[in-house]
Amino acid sequence: MRALLVVNPNATSTSARTRDVIIHALSNSIDLDVVDTTHRRHAIDLARQARHDQLDVVLTLGGDGTINEVINGLLADGPGHDVPLLGTIPGGSANVFPRSVGLPEDAVEATSAVIEALEHKRTRTIGLGLASYDGIERWFVCNAGLGIDAEIIEAMERQRERGIVASPARYLTTALTQYFVKTERHEPALTVSRPGVADVPGIFLAVVQNSSPWTYLGPLAVDPCPRASYDSGLDLFAPRSLAVLHTLSHVQRMLLRQRSRYPFGGLLTLHDQAELRISASRPTNLQIDGEAAGTVSSVTLRSVPAALGIVV
Repeated sequence: MRALLVVNPNATSTSARTRDVIIHALSNSIDLDVVDTTHRRHAIDLARQARHDQLDVVLTLGGDGTINEVINGLLADGPGHDVPLLGTIPGGSANVFPRSVGLPEDAVEATSAVIEALEHKRTRTIGLGLASYDGIERWFVCNAGLGIDAEIIEAMERQRERGIVASPARYLTTALTQYFVKTERHEPALTVSRPGVADVPGIFLAVVQNSSPWTYLGPLAVDPCPRASYDSGLDLFAPRSLAVLHTLSHVQRMLLRQRSRYPFGGLLTLHDQAELRISASRPTNLQIDGEAAGTVSSVTLRSVPAALGIVV
């Protein structure tokens, strides 16, 4: 079995010694090439070449951003029988994808699980999301979002560029600052459209999930759409109010993974959608799999069933 391990050497939760242990363990089990990423989008190029070289598996050691780049490289020419399997070893701060498919949080334990899955040829085919905006098409495995969640991610990326560690406490502080000081909480900018259905304007935030949970705050799952699944279409969580009481209700729903009891009609939720279009009356931040994607005026999000095989 020929495999490529794409390593993000700047991943937040693995040390150089841990990476050496993981590489040694994998090399004893499979024919492995290892490449460290050196710049943004490098993993896309590596994964595209792996498909061209007809490798069997592409493994990642990094966070959800590295996984997203690898998926976009593997599927640069669309899904097909020649696409290598994807295997992941958690190395980031949230590690949403590996945790969502049941891998251990510890990188060494996850490596052991991946090796066992490869030995027993244990795989699964999952659906993905595809976002189209500004002439760009970008695959996502876990989620995409417009509004305050994307603003928080962009703010966090600016802090990380200054050397600040992306800890759960830092995310919480950044989220509170964004909510109370910076985001627009009075004039909604977003409209949700679906084929054959009337548009829904007046949306402040659009979270689109391809899987559950949406993210993690340390050990705590944060999940606006707990029914989201790799085996169904896209789910949407779209508040029509960011007033304090309403937002507290939204947060309760996300943390408890259940419907809020607060009696108001300021929330649009959708399950198992094939396609969504979200337009904005002003430039609005977009995030894809936890990575800032800039500002957009509209984005179309489609569900693509059975798009990728993964090692589980």
